[in-house]
Amino acid sequence: MKEVAEVQAMTQVITANEAVAWGVYLARPHVVAAYPITPQTTIIETLADLTSQAPGRCKFITVESEHSALSACCGASYTGVRVFTATSSQGLLLMHEIIHWAAGGRLPVVMVNVNRAIAPGWNIWTDQNDSLSQRDTGWMQLYCTSAQECLDAVILGYRVAESVQVPVMVILDAFVLSHTAEAVEIPDQSLVDEFLPPRDPAFKLDVEHPAAFGGLLTPQYYQEVRQRLHEEMISAIPVWEHFTDEWADKVGRKLQLVEPYRCDDAETIVLASGTPSVTARVVIDECRKRGEKIGLLAMRLFRPFPNEEVRQILSGVSKVAVLDRDCSYGHHGIWFQELKSSLYTLTAKKRPNIYGYIAGLGGRDITVQTFRNIIDQTRNRKMPEPETVWVKA
Repeated sequence: MKEVAEVQAMTQVITANEAVAWGVYLARPHVVAAYPITPQTTIIETLADLTSQAPGRCKFITVESEHSALSACCGASYTGVRVFTATSSQGLLLMHEIIHWAAGGRLPVVMVNVNRAIAPGWNIWTDQNDSLSQRDTGWMQLYCTSAQECLDAVILGYRVAESVQVPVMVILDAFVLSHTAEAVEIPDQSLVDEFLPPRDPAFKLDVEHPAAFGGLLTPQYYQEVRQRLHEEMISAIPVWEHFTDEWADKVGRKLQLVEPYRCDDAETIVLASGTPSVTARVVIDECRKRGEKIGLLAMRLFRPFPNEEVRQILSGVSKVAVLDRDCSYGHHGIWFQELKSSLYTLTAKKRPNIYGYIAGLGGRDITVQTFRNIIDQTRNRKMPEPETVWVKA
């Protein structure tokens, strides 16, 4: 294999995991630290193969756990270099302590999580509870729907993370994306280098200018530090929009953070994330052919939550049906909760009735029929009682 810098833009039929590895490689990280876990493993295997063809391009660290993988990335990031790791499910949960350290330390780490259900019972198939359980840690989260989006999201993730000093988690479905092959456009290295310049850290470990990091914060300072993280994460939304536009100008495709589909005159809108949002389009088109005014809102950006964009699209709609491939047990689906919170400030006349549906946990298929059932139940109920319905098929 030629060193990537010598390769012109090309199209390959590869899995989303392989697409992630290409995106990471093109981003030129200095340090990759990883521990294998199904279904993430082929990201690291592919990346190891790519880096082996270009000695000296980056330091590849094999560690004894996911906790160690992210710890190594944080330590390297403090020195001012670009870093990467990937994980899934139990591995992400084992990282939980260090996930807080990365965000609190304002380290622009990019990590890919391949959504996989949480044990027990033991399960290697997909749902979103692993990543959504990290929603309060201070990481930005972006959910992908195709292998191409995975490659693009990694490169964009570095550009945004290093602009606002907040880490990014790029997320994709286990097996439905991770191990499914499709045509992916791999951009030329020079194009990526132009879009993503070398990291210019706002602060770093430097023996010539000694400083301490992560030290004791007394009550008079701690809250202000956390407030700044919160405010600067919210300010990242226009940064995402700016760089997705810039990337689109270069490659001819845009990664939309919030993507409405046939929503302009819709009376009912289905909200979904990840690959189910692609399946939903088929049913939306069926409904439109019958004259039903139904649309789809495909969500990619989860943190920071794009409140303004969501309110603009859903204000005045009669009903919104939210598909969750997750559950906050004892309450509702997590996207459902987020949407209710987001729309709360709308006036009663503008606020739609919101219907929650949980489906596809543990990798159960979310099919065209699943969405037909969701739309039927939403159409036939005047009010969302119960608020959450578990859909089995």
